[in-house]
Amino acid sequence: MGVAAWFAWLALNMSARNSLDRYEHQWEAKGEHFALSDFVPKPVPDNQNFALTPIVATMYESYLGKNGLIINSSSEDGPNEFRRRMYNPLQDSAYSTNLGDWAKDETTDLKALQFYYRTILAKTNGFPTAPQAQAPAADVLLALSKYDQTIEELRQAAALPDSRFPLNYTDDLPAEILLPHLSMLKQGCQVLELRAVAELQDGQSEKALADVKLMMRLMDSIRTEPFLISHLVRVGMCHMVLQPVWEGIQEHHWSDAQLVELNRDLARLDFLADYEFSMRGERALEMANIEYMRRTRKLDTFSGVNDDDEDNALAGVTRMVYHLIPNSVFYQNELVVARGIQDWFLPIVNVQQHRVLPETEELAETNLEQLHAHWFPNNIFAVMTLPTLEASCRRYAYAQSSVDMARVACALERYRLAQGQYPEALAALSPQFIEALPADVIGGQPLKYHRTADGQFVLYSVGWNGADDGGTVFWINKSKLNIDLKRGDWVWRGQIMKLPEY
Repeated sequence: MGVAAWFAWLALNMSARNSLDRYEHQWEAKGEHFALSDFVPKPVPDNQNFALTPIVATMYESYLGKNGLIINSSSEDGPNEFRRRMYNPLQDSAYSTNLGDWAKDETTDLKALQFYYRTILAKTNGFPTAPQAQAPAADVLLALSKYDQTIEELRQAAALPDSRFPLNYTDDLPAEILLPHLSMLKQGCQVLELRAVAELQDGQSEKALADVKLMMRLMDSIRTEPFLISHLVRVGMCHMVLQPVWEGIQEHHWSDAQLVELNRDLARLDFLADYEFSMRGERALEMANIEYMRRTRKLDTFSGVNDDDEDNALAGVTRMVYHLIPNSVFYQNELVVARGIQDWFLPIVNVQQHRVLPETEELAETNLEQLHAHWFPNNIFAVMTLPTLEASCRRYAYAQSSVDMARVACALERYRLAQGQYPEALAALSPQFIEALPADVIGGQPLKYHRTADGQFVLYSVGWNGADDGGTVFWINKSKLNIDLKRGDWVWRGQIMKLPEY
Protein backbone atom coordinates (compact mmCIF):
# COMPACT_ATOMS: atom_id res chain seq x y z
CA MET A 1 0.00 0.00 0.00
CA GLY A 2 1.41 3.41 -0.99
CA VAL A 3 1.78 6.29 1.45
CA ALA A 4 -1.10 8.22 -0.14
CA ALA A 5 -3.39 5.19 0.01
CA TRP A 6 -2.40 4.55 3.61
CA PHE A 7 -3.27 8.14 4.60
CA ALA A 8 -6.57 7.90 2.73
CA TRP A 9 -7.31 4.65 4.58
CA LEU A 10 -6.45 6.27 7.91
CA ALA A 11 -8.54 9.35 7.12
CA LEU A 12 -11.53 7.15 6.23
CA ASN A 13 -11.27 5.30 9.54
CA MET A 14 -10.88 8.52 11.54
CA SER A 15 -13.83 10.15 9.80
CA ALA A 16 -16.11 7.18 10.54
CA ARG A 17 -14.92 7.03 14.16
CA ASN A 18 -15.55 10.77 14.58
CA SER A 19 -19.04 10.47 13.09
CA LEU A 20 -19.90 7.71 15.56
CA ASP A 21 -18.43 9.67 18.48
CA ARG A 22 -20.35 12.83 17.56
CA TYR A 23 -23.61 10.92 17.32
CA GLU A 24 -23.10 9.24 20.69
CA HIS A 25 -22.10 12.51 22.41
CA GLN A 26 -25.11 14.29 20.90
CA TRP A 27 -27.54 11.76 22.32
CA GLU A 28 -25.67 11.16 25.57
CA ALA A 29 -26.24 14.85 26.31
CA LYS A 30 -29.97 14.04 26.05
CA GLY A 31 -29.69 11.11 28.45
CA GLU A 32 -29.11 8.21 26.06
CA HIS A 33 -26.53 5.47 26.68
CA PHE A 34 -24.69 3.29 24.18
CA ALA A 35 -22.27 1.21 26.27
CA LEU A 36 -23.44 -2.23 27.45
CA SER A 37 -21.90 -1.52 30.85
CA ASP A 38 -24.52 1.21 31.35
CA PHE A 39 -27.27 -1.43 31.27
CA VAL A 40 -25.75 -4.06 33.53
CA PRO A 41 -27.99 -4.61 36.59
CA LYS A 42 -26.67 -3.26 39.86
CA PRO A 43 -24.97 -5.76 42.18
CA VAL A 44 -27.21 -7.44 44.74
CA PRO A 45 -26.00 -8.77 48.10
CA ASP A 46 -26.00 -12.56 48.04
CA ASN A 47 -28.31 -12.83 51.04
CA GLN A 48 -30.93 -10.68 49.25
CA ASN A 49 -30.64 -12.30 45.83
CA PHE A 50 -33.45 -14.59 44.70
CA ALA A 51 -31.31 -15.80 41.78
CA LEU A 52 -28.56 -17.16 44.04
CA THR A 53 -30.78 -19.26 46.32
CA PRO A 54 -30.08 -23.02 46.14
CA ILE A 55 -33.33 -23.92 44.36
CA VAL A 56 -33.03 -21.17 41.73
CA ALA A 57 -29.35 -21.94 41.15
CA THR A 58 -30.34 -25.41 39.92
CA MET A 59 -31.70 -23.66 36.82
CA TYR A 60 -28.24 -22.73 35.57
CA GLU A 61 -25.51 -24.32 37.67
CA SER A 62 -24.70 -27.01 35.10
CA TYR A 63 -23.60 -24.18 32.82
CA LEU A 64 -22.70 -21.24 35.04
CA GLY A 65 -21.06 -20.75 38.37
CA LYS A 66 -22.40 -18.12 40.72
CA ASN A 67 -19.54 -15.94 39.48
CA GLY A 68 -20.97 -16.06 35.96
CA LEU A 69 -18.14 -18.12 34.49
CA ILE A 70 -18.91 -21.05 32.21
CA ILE A 71 -18.66 -24.45 33.89
CA ASN A 72 -19.55 -26.90 31.15
CA SER A 73 -20.92 -25.36 27.98
CA SER A 74 -20.73 -28.70 26.15
CA SER A 75 -23.08 -30.55 28.50
CA GLU A 76 -25.83 -32.33 26.57
CA ASP A 77 -28.17 -32.37 29.54
CA GLY A 78 -27.86 -28.68 30.29
CA PRO A 79 -29.27 -27.28 33.52
CA ASN A 80 -31.10 -30.51 34.28
CA GLU A 81 -31.45 -30.45 38.08
CA PHE A 82 -34.34 -28.00 38.02
CA ARG A 83 -35.91 -29.90 35.15
CA ARG A 84 -35.71 -33.14 37.15
CA ARG A 85 -37.30 -31.46 40.17
CA MET A 86 -39.95 -29.48 38.31
CA TYR A 87 -40.11 -30.17 34.62
CA ASN A 88 -42.80 -29.47 32.06
CA PRO A 89 -45.66 -31.76 33.10
CA LEU A 90 -46.76 -32.23 29.47
CA GLN A 91 -43.31 -32.77 28.02
CA ASP A 92 -43.08 -35.31 25.17
CA SER A 93 -46.78 -36.06 25.42
CA ALA A 94 -48.40 -37.96 22.57
CA TYR A 95 -51.81 -37.49 24.18
CA SER A 96 -53.87 -34.43 23.35
CA THR A 97 -54.02 -32.11 26.35
CA ASN A 98 -55.15 -28.52 26.64
CA LEU A 99 -53.65 -26.05 29.08
CA GLY A 100 -56.14 -23.47 27.88
CA ASP A 101 -55.55 -20.13 26.23
CA TRP A 102 -57.47 -17.09 27.36
CA ALA A 103 -56.66 -15.25 24.12
CA LYS A 104 -58.50 -18.00 22.22
CA ASP A 105 -61.37 -18.12 24.73
CA GLU A 106 -60.25 -21.62 25.81
CA THR A 107 -60.40 -22.89 29.38
CA THR A 108 -58.07 -25.60 30.61
CA ASP A 109 -59.40 -29.13 30.00
CA LEU A 110 -58.82 -30.72 33.39
CA LYS A 111 -60.62 -33.92 32.39
CA ALA A 112 -58.10 -34.54 29.63
CA LEU A 113 -55.28 -33.77 32.05
CA GLN A 114 -56.77 -36.12 34.62
CA PHE A 115 -56.71 -38.94 32.07
CA TYR A 116 -53.19 -37.94 31.04
CA TYR A 117 -51.80 -38.20 34.56
CA ARG A 118 -53.76 -41.27 35.64
CA THR A 119 -53.30 -43.29 32.45
CA ILE A 120 -50.34 -42.01 30.49
CA LEU A 121 -47.81 -40.98 33.11
CA ALA A 122 -48.75 -42.78 36.31
CA LYS A 123 -46.63 -45.84 35.55
CA THR A 124 -43.74 -44.15 33.76
CA ASN A 125 -42.99 -40.85 35.50
CA GLY A 126 -43.97 -41.50 39.08
CA PHE A 127 -46.87 -39.08 39.37
CA PRO A 128 -49.01 -39.96 42.40
CA THR A 129 -52.59 -41.06 41.72
CA ALA A 130 -55.58 -42.06 43.83
CA PRO A 131 -56.84 -45.69 43.69
CA GLN A 132 -60.12 -44.43 42.28
CA ALA A 133 -60.69 -41.43 40.05
CA GLN A 134 -61.62 -38.24 41.89
CA ALA A 135 -62.85 -34.94 40.52
CA PRO A 136 -60.55 -33.82 37.66
CA ALA A 137 -59.11 -30.91 39.65
CA ALA A 138 -58.37 -33.14 42.65
CA ASP A 139 -56.59 -35.74 40.52
CA VAL A 140 -54.53 -33.09 38.71
CA LEU A 141 -53.51 -31.50 42.01
CA LEU A 142 -52.57 -34.90 43.41
CA ALA A 143 -50.34 -35.55 40.40
CA LEU A 144 -48.77 -32.10 40.69
CA SER A 145 -48.07 -32.67 44.38
CA LYS A 146 -44.89 -34.25 43.04
CA TYR A 147 -43.63 -30.66 42.75
CA ASP A 148 -44.84 -29.39 46.15
CA GLN A 149 -41.44 -29.31 47.85
CA THR A 150 -39.76 -27.55 44.93
CA ILE A 151 -42.55 -24.97 44.68
CA GLU A 152 -42.34 -24.23 48.39
CA GLU A 153 -38.59 -23.75 48.11
CA LEU A 154 -39.24 -21.33 45.25
CA ARG A 155 -41.83 -19.51 47.33
CA GLN A 156 -39.39 -19.06 50.20
CA ALA A 157 -36.72 -17.84 47.78
CA ALA A 158 -39.23 -15.41 46.28
CA ALA A 159 -39.44 -13.59 49.61
CA LEU A 160 -36.01 -12.12 48.95
CA PRO A 161 -36.29 -8.52 47.68
CA ASP A 162 -33.97 -8.56 44.66
CA SER A 163 -32.85 -10.77 41.82
CA ARG A 164 -29.74 -10.71 39.63
CA PHE A 165 -28.73 -13.86 37.80
CA PRO A 166 -24.95 -14.43 37.59
CA LEU A 167 -24.50 -13.57 33.92
CA ASN A 168 -21.04 -12.73 32.67
CA TYR A 169 -21.67 -9.22 31.37
CA THR A 170 -17.94 -8.72 30.87
CA ASP A 171 -17.66 -11.54 28.33
CA ASP A 172 -15.39 -10.46 25.50
CA LEU A 173 -18.11 -11.38 23.00
CA PRO A 174 -21.46 -10.22 24.39
CA ALA A 175 -23.37 -12.47 21.97
CA GLU A 176 -22.01 -15.49 23.83
CA ILE A 177 -23.40 -14.53 27.25
CA LEU A 178 -25.27 -17.65 28.36
CA LEU A 179 -28.93 -17.41 29.42
CA PRO A 180 -29.78 -20.96 30.56
CA HIS A 181 -32.21 -19.76 33.23
CA LEU A 182 -34.81 -18.37 30.80
CA SER A 183 -36.30 -21.68 29.66
CA MET A 184 -36.33 -22.98 33.23
CA LEU A 185 -38.25 -19.95 34.51
CA LYS A 186 -40.80 -20.36 31.75
CA GLN A 187 -41.10 -24.06 32.48
CA GLY A 188 -41.70 -23.43 36.18
CA CYS A 189 -44.31 -20.86 35.26
CA GLN A 190 -46.16 -23.43 33.18
CA VAL A 191 -46.37 -25.85 36.11
CA LEU A 192 -47.68 -23.08 38.36
CA GLU A 193 -50.24 -22.04 35.74
CA LEU A 194 -51.70 -25.54 35.64
CA ARG A 195 -51.66 -25.85 39.42
CA ALA A 196 -53.38 -22.48 39.91
CA VAL A 197 -56.15 -23.38 37.45
CA ALA A 198 -56.71 -26.74 39.21
CA GLU A 199 -56.74 -25.02 42.60
CA LEU A 200 -59.42 -22.62 41.39
CA GLN A 201 -61.53 -25.53 40.17
CA ASP A 202 -60.99 -27.26 43.51
CA GLY A 203 -62.24 -24.27 45.48
CA GLN A 204 -58.79 -23.27 46.75
CA SER A 205 -58.65 -19.72 45.43
CA GLU A 206 -56.19 -18.50 48.10
CA LYS A 207 -53.67 -21.12 47.04
CA ALA A 208 -54.31 -20.22 43.40
CA LEU A 209 -53.65 -16.56 44.18
CA ALA A 210 -50.38 -17.48 45.90
CA ASP A 211 -49.29 -19.45 42.83
CA VAL A 212 -50.21 -16.59 40.48
CA LYS A 213 -48.13 -14.24 42.62
CA LEU A 214 -45.23 -16.68 42.51
CA MET A 215 -45.50 -16.78 38.71
CA MET A 216 -45.27 -13.00 38.68
CA ARG A 217 -42.20 -13.17 40.91
CA LEU A 218 -40.51 -15.54 38.47
CA MET A 219 -41.36 -13.14 35.68
CA ASP A 220 -40.02 -10.18 37.65
CA SER A 221 -36.75 -11.94 38.48
CA ILE A 222 -35.29 -11.12 35.03
CA ARG A 223 -36.81 -7.66 34.55
CA THR A 224 -33.47 -5.85 34.93
CA GLU A 225 -31.70 -7.92 32.29
CA PRO A 226 -30.93 -5.70 29.27
CA PHE A 227 -31.56 -8.40 26.67
CA LEU A 228 -34.50 -8.42 24.30
CA ILE A 229 -34.84 -12.21 24.61
CA SER A 230 -35.18 -11.96 28.40
CA HIS A 231 -38.10 -9.56 28.07
CA LEU A 232 -39.77 -11.56 25.31
CA VAL A 233 -39.65 -14.54 27.68
CA ARG A 234 -41.33 -12.32 30.27
CA VAL A 235 -44.03 -11.52 27.72
CA GLY A 236 -44.61 -15.26 27.25
CA MET A 237 -44.73 -15.82 31.01
CA CYS A 238 -47.24 -13.00 31.37
CA HIS A 239 -49.57 -14.81 28.97
CA MET A 240 -49.39 -17.81 31.34
CA VAL A 241 -50.03 -15.62 34.38
CA LEU A 242 -53.23 -14.30 32.83
CA GLN A 243 -54.70 -17.77 32.20
CA PRO A 244 -55.72 -18.50 35.82
CA VAL A 245 -56.70 -14.84 36.25
CA TRP A 246 -59.02 -15.14 33.23
CA GLU A 247 -60.45 -18.53 34.20
CA GLY A 248 -61.05 -17.36 37.77
CA ILE A 249 -62.96 -14.32 36.53
CA GLN A 250 -64.92 -16.25 33.92
CA GLU A 251 -66.00 -18.91 36.40
CA HIS A 252 -66.41 -16.50 39.35
CA HIS A 253 -63.83 -18.06 41.66
CA TRP A 254 -62.06 -14.90 42.86
CA SER A 255 -63.27 -12.94 45.89
CA ASP A 256 -63.43 -9.15 45.96
CA ALA A 257 -60.30 -8.94 48.12
CA GLN A 258 -58.42 -11.28 45.78
CA LEU A 259 -59.43 -9.22 42.76
CA VAL A 260 -58.15 -6.08 44.48
CA GLU A 261 -54.83 -7.81 45.07
CA LEU A 262 -54.61 -9.07 41.49
CA ASN A 263 -55.29 -5.59 40.13
CA ARG A 264 -52.60 -4.11 42.36
CA ASP A 265 -50.00 -6.62 41.21
CA LEU A 266 -50.92 -6.33 37.53
CA ALA A 267 -50.75 -2.53 37.74
CA ARG A 268 -47.03 -2.81 38.50
CA LEU A 269 -46.34 -4.31 35.08
CA ASP A 270 -45.20 -1.81 32.48
CA PHE A 271 -44.24 -3.56 29.26
CA LEU A 272 -44.00 -0.27 27.39
CA ALA A 273 -41.20 0.89 29.69
CA ASP A 274 -39.66 -2.57 29.36
CA TYR A 275 -39.74 -2.17 25.58
CA GLU A 276 -37.74 1.05 25.76
CA PHE A 277 -35.25 -0.45 28.19
CA SER A 278 -34.70 -3.63 26.20
CA MET A 279 -34.40 -1.74 22.89
CA ARG A 280 -31.68 0.43 24.38
CA GLY A 281 -30.01 -2.62 25.91
CA GLU A 282 -30.21 -4.46 22.58
CA ARG A 283 -28.64 -1.48 20.83
CA ALA A 284 -25.73 -1.52 23.27
CA LEU A 285 -25.40 -5.30 22.82
CA GLU A 286 -25.34 -5.14 19.01
CA MET A 287 -22.87 -2.27 18.99
CA ALA A 288 -20.63 -4.18 21.42
CA ASN A 289 -20.77 -7.25 19.15
CA ILE A 290 -19.74 -5.19 16.12
CA GLU A 291 -16.94 -3.59 18.12
CA TYR A 292 -15.75 -7.06 19.14
CA MET A 293 -15.60 -8.07 15.48
CA ARG A 294 -13.66 -4.92 14.64
CA ARG A 295 -11.07 -5.63 17.33
CA THR A 296 -10.70 -9.38 16.76
CA ARG A 297 -11.74 -9.76 13.09
CA LYS A 298 -13.68 -12.87 14.11
CA LEU A 299 -16.73 -12.64 11.89
CA ASP A 300 -17.67 -16.32 11.84
CA THR A 301 -20.96 -15.56 13.61
CA PHE A 302 -22.10 -13.79 10.46
CA SER A 303 -20.21 -15.67 7.75
CA GLY A 304 -20.84 -19.23 8.93
CA VAL A 305 -17.15 -20.01 8.37
CA ASN A 306 -15.09 -21.10 11.36
CA ASP A 307 -12.12 -18.81 10.88
CA ASP A 308 -10.23 -20.60 13.67
CA ASP A 309 -9.95 -23.76 11.55
CA GLU A 310 -6.29 -23.83 10.50
CA ASP A 311 -6.84 -26.74 8.07
CA ASN A 312 -9.69 -25.10 6.20
CA ALA A 313 -8.48 -23.31 3.05
CA LEU A 314 -11.65 -21.25 2.89
CA ALA A 315 -11.15 -20.21 6.50
CA GLY A 316 -7.64 -19.04 5.63
CA VAL A 317 -8.93 -16.88 2.78
CA THR A 318 -11.73 -15.62 5.01
CA ARG A 319 -9.28 -14.58 7.73
CA MET A 320 -7.24 -12.63 5.18
CA VAL A 321 -10.33 -10.85 3.84
CA TYR A 322 -11.49 -10.02 7.35
CA HIS A 323 -8.22 -8.29 8.14
CA LEU A 324 -8.48 -6.19 5.00
CA ILE A 325 -11.80 -4.66 6.05
CA PRO A 326 -11.21 -1.07 7.15
CA ASN A 327 -12.27 -0.01 10.64
CA SER A 328 -14.62 2.49 9.03
CA VAL A 329 -16.95 -0.35 7.96
CA PHE A 330 -17.47 -1.39 11.58
CA TYR A 331 -17.87 2.17 12.85
CA GLN A 332 -20.43 2.93 10.14
CA ASN A 333 -22.38 -0.21 10.98
CA GLU A 334 -22.45 0.78 14.64
CA LEU A 335 -23.76 4.17 13.60
CA VAL A 336 -26.52 2.66 11.45
CA VAL A 337 -27.60 0.41 14.35
CA ALA A 338 -27.57 3.33 16.79
CA ARG A 339 -29.59 5.56 14.47
CA GLY A 340 -31.98 2.81 13.46
CA ILE A 341 -33.01 2.02 17.01
CA GLN A 342 -33.06 5.68 18.07
CA ASP A 343 -35.01 6.99 15.07
CA TRP A 344 -37.13 4.01 14.01
CA PHE A 345 -37.81 1.76 16.99
CA LEU A 346 -37.84 3.88 20.15
CA PRO A 347 -40.50 6.32 18.82
CA ILE A 348 -42.97 3.45 18.37
CA VAL A 349 -43.74 3.60 22.11
CA ASN A 350 -44.66 6.60 24.24
CA VAL A 351 -44.31 5.50 27.84
CA GLN A 352 -45.53 8.78 29.33
CA GLN A 353 -48.79 8.67 27.35
CA HIS A 354 -49.12 4.88 27.69
CA ARG A 355 -49.40 4.64 23.93
CA VAL A 356 -48.08 2.54 21.08
CA LEU A 357 -47.94 4.08 17.60
CA PRO A 358 -48.44 1.46 14.84
CA GLU A 359 -47.99 4.11 12.14
CA THR A 360 -44.46 4.72 13.43
CA GLU A 361 -43.76 1.00 13.23
CA GLU A 362 -44.95 1.03 9.60
CA LEU A 363 -42.43 3.78 8.89
CA ALA A 364 -39.72 1.69 10.57
CA GLU A 365 -40.72 -1.26 8.38
CA THR A 366 -40.40 0.90 5.27
CA ASN A 367 -36.97 2.12 6.39
CA LEU A 368 -35.86 -1.47 7.00
CA GLU A 369 -37.00 -2.49 3.53
CA GLN A 370 -34.99 0.35 2.00
CA LEU A 371 -31.99 -0.56 4.11
CA HIS A 372 -32.18 -4.16 2.96
CA ALA A 373 -32.61 -3.14 -0.68
CA HIS A 374 -29.52 -0.93 -0.59
CA TRP A 375 -27.14 -2.86 1.58
CA PHE A 376 -23.40 -2.42 1.25
CA PRO A 377 -20.41 -2.98 3.57
CA ASN A 378 -21.13 0.10 5.70
CA ASN A 379 -24.52 -1.27 6.78
CA ILE A 380 -24.27 -5.05 6.24
CA PHE A 381 -24.24 -5.94 9.96
CA ALA A 382 -27.13 -3.56 10.60
CA VAL A 383 -29.08 -5.20 7.75
CA MET A 384 -28.60 -8.54 9.52
CA THR A 385 -29.59 -7.40 13.01
CA LEU A 386 -32.19 -4.60 12.83
CA PRO A 387 -34.97 -6.55 11.03
CA THR A 388 -35.02 -9.10 13.86
CA LEU A 389 -36.26 -6.35 16.19
CA GLU A 390 -39.14 -5.13 14.07
CA ALA A 391 -41.90 -7.50 15.19
CA SER A 392 -41.09 -7.31 18.90
CA CYS A 393 -42.93 -4.01 19.41
CA ARG A 394 -46.28 -5.72 18.68
CA ARG A 395 -45.59 -8.41 21.26
CA TYR A 396 -44.87 -5.81 23.94
CA ALA A 397 -47.95 -3.81 22.94
CA TYR A 398 -50.14 -6.92 23.05
CA ALA A 399 -48.76 -7.86 26.47
CA GLN A 400 -49.47 -4.40 27.89
CA SER A 401 -52.93 -4.35 26.36
CA SER A 402 -53.63 -7.78 27.86
CA VAL A 403 -52.54 -6.65 31.32
CA ASP A 404 -54.67 -3.51 31.06
CA MET A 405 -57.72 -5.52 30.00
CA ALA A 406 -57.12 -8.00 32.83
CA ARG A 407 -57.20 -5.12 35.32
CA VAL A 408 -60.48 -3.85 33.84
CA ALA A 409 -61.87 -7.40 33.94
CA CYS A 410 -60.99 -7.60 37.65
CA ALA A 411 -62.94 -4.38 38.20
CA LEU A 412 -65.86 -5.73 36.17
CA GLU A 413 -65.98 -8.85 38.32
CA ARG A 414 -65.86 -6.73 41.49
CA TYR A 415 -68.80 -4.74 40.16
CA ARG A 416 -70.71 -7.96 39.44
CA LEU A 417 -70.03 -9.26 42.96
CA ALA A 418 -71.41 -6.03 44.39
CA GLN A 419 -74.31 -5.39 41.99
CA GLY A 420 -75.24 -8.83 40.71
CA GLN A 421 -74.55 -7.97 37.08
CA TYR A 422 -71.97 -6.29 34.88
CA PRO A 423 -72.32 -2.53 34.30
CA GLU A 424 -73.76 -0.92 31.19
CA ALA A 425 -70.53 1.03 30.61
CA LEU A 426 -66.96 0.96 31.89
CA ALA A 427 -67.32 4.45 33.36
CA ALA A 428 -69.32 2.91 36.23
CA LEU A 429 -66.18 1.14 37.49
CA SER A 430 -64.12 4.18 38.48
CA PRO A 431 -63.19 5.11 41.11
CA GLN A 432 -64.91 2.52 43.35
CA PHE A 433 -63.71 -0.64 41.62
CA ILE A 434 -60.60 0.67 39.86
CA GLU A 435 -58.84 3.95 40.57
CA ALA A 436 -58.55 4.92 36.90
CA LEU A 437 -59.47 3.06 33.74
CA PRO A 438 -56.49 2.36 31.47
CA ALA A 439 -56.98 3.64 27.93
CA ASP A 440 -56.41 1.51 24.88
CA VAL A 441 -52.67 1.49 24.16
CA ILE A 442 -53.60 1.74 20.48
CA GLY A 443 -55.19 5.13 19.81
CA GLY A 444 -55.59 6.17 23.43
CA GLN A 445 -59.39 5.86 23.38
CA PRO A 446 -61.40 3.86 25.96
CA LEU A 447 -61.31 0.09 25.61
CA LYS A 448 -64.30 -1.38 23.78
CA TYR A 449 -66.90 -2.97 26.03
CA HIS A 450 -70.49 -4.13 26.00
CA ARG A 451 -72.67 -6.61 27.82
CA THR A 452 -73.98 -9.65 26.01
CA ALA A 453 -77.42 -11.21 25.97
CA ASP A 454 -76.28 -14.08 28.18
CA GLY A 455 -75.22 -11.70 30.96
CA GLN A 456 -71.53 -11.84 30.12
CA PHE A 457 -69.39 -9.16 28.50
CA VAL A 458 -67.08 -8.45 25.58
CA LEU A 459 -63.89 -6.45 26.27
CA TYR A 460 -61.24 -5.67 23.68
CA SER A 461 -58.68 -3.31 22.20
CA VAL A 462 -58.93 -2.17 18.59
CA GLY A 463 -55.55 -3.82 18.01
CA TRP A 464 -52.68 -2.96 15.72
CA ASN A 465 -54.82 -1.91 12.74
CA GLY A 466 -56.58 0.70 14.90
CA ALA A 467 -60.00 -0.33 13.58
CA ASP A 468 -62.94 -1.62 15.60
CA ASP A 469 -63.57 -5.08 14.18
CA GLY A 470 -66.29 -5.90 16.70
CA GLY A 471 -64.19 -8.21 18.83
CA THR A 472 -62.94 -10.28 15.88
CA VAL A 473 -59.72 -12.23 16.29
CA PHE A 474 -57.83 -13.28 13.17
CA TRP A 475 -55.45 -16.21 12.88
CA ILE A 476 -52.16 -16.41 11.02
CA ASN A 477 -53.04 -19.82 9.57
CA LYS A 478 -55.82 -22.36 9.53
CA SER A 479 -54.35 -24.33 12.42
CA LYS A 480 -55.44 -21.55 14.82
CA LEU A 481 -52.15 -21.80 16.67
CA ASN A 482 -51.16 -18.13 16.51
CA ILE A 483 -53.21 -14.96 16.60
CA ASP A 484 -52.50 -12.43 13.87
CA LEU A 485 -51.47 -9.39 15.89
CA LYS A 486 -51.52 -7.13 12.83
CA ARG A 487 -55.18 -7.73 12.00
CA GLY A 488 -58.39 -7.80 13.97
CA ASP A 489 -58.92 -6.87 17.62
CA TRP A 490 -57.03 -7.84 20.77
CA VAL A 491 -59.68 -9.52 22.86
CA TRP A 492 -59.90 -10.32 26.55
CA ARG A 493 -63.29 -11.82 26.13
CA GLY A 494 -65.21 -11.82 22.87
CA GLN A 495 -67.66 -13.87 20.87
CA ILE A 496 -66.49 -13.54 17.27
CA MET A 497 -63.45 -15.45 16.09
CA LYS A 498 -62.66 -16.30 12.48
CA LEU A 499 -59.87 -17.40 10.18
CA PRO A 500 -58.08 -14.88 8.00
CA GLU A 501 -59.13 -14.49 4.39
CA TYR A 502 -56.71 -16.05 1.92
